[in-house]
Amino acid sequence: MEEELLKVFDENRKQLTVATRKEVHEKGLWHETFHCWIVSDEEQKPVIYLQIRSPFKKDYPNLFDITAAGHLLANEDVRDGVREMEEEIGINAGINDLTYLGILRYEMVNGDILDREFAHTYLYRKTIQKEEFILQQEEVVGVVTATLDDFYALWKGQKDSIEVSGFVVDINGATTEIHRDVTKVDFAPHPLSYYLELLELLNEHI
Repeated sequence: MEEELLKVFDENRKQLTVATRKEVHEKGLWHETFHCWIVSDEEQKPVIYLQIRSPFKKDYPNLFDITAAGHLLANEDVRDGVREMEEEIGINAGINDLTYLGILRYEMVNGDILDREFAHTYLYRKTIQKEEFILQQEEVVGVVTATLDDFYALWKGQKDSIEVSGFVVDINGATTEIHRDVTKVDFAPHPLSYYLELLELLNEHI
C-alpha cells in the first residue's frame, strides 16, 4: 500500500514540500489536520461526542479522542477533511454544515512521535442517535458522550473525573452500552493548551 503524502510547512504555515506521514512524525514536520467536534444542540444540557480509538491502532489504542479527525493529504484542502466524518463514524455532513473554529496550532512529543500540527478545527451542532453511527472498525470502536459542562470542568482542572456513556462495537459487530468514569489519562494525549483553546472557542459558539 502506498504511504500517504502530506504537505509540509514551516512554523509560519508557508508550504515547503511534501513528505510521507511516517517522515512527518519522525522528523516533527509541520502539517495540516482536520478536527471536528460534534456537540448536541437539542439536549437540555449540551453533550459532546467522543470517539473510542480502536485497539488495533498503532497510536493511542482504546483511548477517547476527537469525534472525528485525520490528516489532510497533499492533494487536499481543508474542505476535503470533512470526509473523515463519514469514513470514521459514518456521519455524512457537508463542510457548510460545520462551524469553522479556526486553526489550533500545537506541538507534542510522545515517545518517538514528534507531532507538529496546524489543526483546522470545526464544530458540528447536531443530536445524533446511536443507530446513525457507522464505525470504521480499524479506526473507531465506540462513541460516548459527556456533558459539555463536565468536559469543560475536566480540562480546566475543576474535576478529576467525569462520567461518559455510549456504546462500543466488538469485532463481531455486537454492540454493548457503556457507562464509566474517565480521567485525563483516558484521552489521546493532545496538549492541555489545545483543550484550553478549544474550550474558549466552543464557549464563543455554543
